[in-house]
Amino acid sequence: MPTFTKEEIVHLGDLARIALSDEEITRLQGELNVIADSIDMVQEVATDDVEPTANPIPLEAYLRPDVPETPLTQAEALAGGPKTEAGMFVAPRILGSEE
Repeated sequence: MPTFTKEEIVHLGDLARIALSDEEITRLQGELNVIADSIDMVQEVATDDVEPTANPIPLEAYLRPDVPETPLTQAEALAGGPKTEAGMFVAPRILGSEE
């Protein structure tokens, strides 16, 4: 059970270049000890027989079956376009001319 001493808290404050009052040292000592106790409790639960996971719920890709189908003919595909020419969709020119 790790217990942070006042001297360790003062040392941590010095390393962080933070001036701590006696009141702050006492408060931080209690808070850090609670955090350390919580870490100990988690480490007790995490055992070697439990596989590490990134997500507790198994992720699966829900994809439809890959079944080959007959593709659209060129005429069927072009039938949905507003304007076609020579077997292609026709769209207004947006590059290359400044009118």
